[in-house]
Amino acid sequence: MTRDGDEAAAAPGDEAAAVLDREGLDALVAALRADGRTVVGPTVRDGAIVLAALDSAGQLPYGWGVELEAGHYRLRRRADGAAFAHSAGPQSWKNFLHPQREKLWSADRAPDGTVAFSTGTVERPSYAFLGVRPCDLRAIAIQDRVLTGGRFKDRGYGERRRGAFLIAAECTEPGATCFCVSMGSGPGADAGFDLALTEVIDGAGHRFLARSGSAAGAELLGRIPHRAADATTREAAGTAVAEAADRMGRAMPPVDLRRLMGESLAAERWNDVAARCLTCGNCTMVCPTCFCVTTEEVTDLTGDHTERWQRWDSCFDLDFSYVHGGPVRSSGHSRYRQWLTHKLGTWHEQFGSSGCVGCGRCVVWCPAGIDITEEAAALRAEAEHAAPAGQPDREEAER
Repeated sequence: MTRDGDEAAAAPGDEAAAVLDREGLDALVAALRADGRTVVGPTVRDGAIVLAALDSAGQLPYGWGVELEAGHYRLRRRADGAAFAHSAGPQSWKNFLHPQREKLWSADRAPDGTVAFSTGTVERPSYAFLGVRPCDLRAIAIQDRVLTGGRFKDRGYGERRRGAFLIAAECTEPGATCFCVSMGSGPGADAGFDLALTEVIDGAGHRFLARSGSAAGAELLGRIPHRAADATTREAAGTAVAEAADRMGRAMPPVDLRRLMGESLAAERWNDVAARCLTCGNCTMVCPTCFCVTTEEVTDLTGDHTERWQRWDSCFDLDFSYVHGGPVRSSGHSRYRQWLTHKLGTWHEQFGSSGCVGCGRCVVWCPAGIDITEEAAALRAEAEHAAPAGQPDREEAER
């Protein structure tokens, strides 16, 4: 419901805050489903915590956490039965709002040679996203600007996004690859949600501090079993989020990343990372803000029916920069540099912010274990030790 720029969410100490127990969370999911919404949230499947449609809150990953490192992901059992004490998995909410493949139109040729085009009528789900991390709230706001904020809008994304109800889960246990504090996108949720939950488990029991961030969120909260927020729960929730901010597993170097990227086009470090990068595009697939697409036509054997599909593309694809005569960026060196300098640098010129939210997915799901924070730190170190020099010429920078 809420969009970037809408009314700000209530502060953590807002008097309208409420407390839900596990039965209240069950009732929350049931109420959303009764409203005709498809509830999507984290659940355990195929050795990972994935995002999938939920029939009940009982399918949440109670008692599961994750072990993360560069190129490494493992589930691990927890003793406390927490539902949201895990870091970002292989999917983001982009998979639902900006799906991997989407049909744009179809065309059919009649026996008399006339051609009829149709965009079709697709019934899009009314989503309720349960357990959206603050870093992913920021990612959704970024994709809102990218895909609906400019002159050319993605109609399908806009329709799915307008109907989405967002329930945030504040982060109380960051992973070893998380760096949202560096990017100003967590671990607390301060805007962009309809409801925000902070999980608390202590001697007083297992419960969730709930805050509304929109009129729709307040209305839903009023319909489900809850009790007024007590001082103990408020304090425990606030402390858990504050302590999470001090336990980030990674951090970006404290420099102007936009300027660093612009001044590092000729850095030697790009050769080092190019020797390791497989140009597989995993980082762009799991990134919650990468948005690039291409289109392809599919024709049946008769030649009388064709469809145009939009699908995800990646700047690591050799054909991504193809023009007559060949690709502009033919080397892995140039393609990795394009991705990182755009993500941390030139994204600002296009969309007014960084394209990175510090979720760490690109670090975890890179098969070569390449770490975006390590690369940024290495570029900074090289820049600090380099002798003063002019900017590389345009031909060298683009090669």
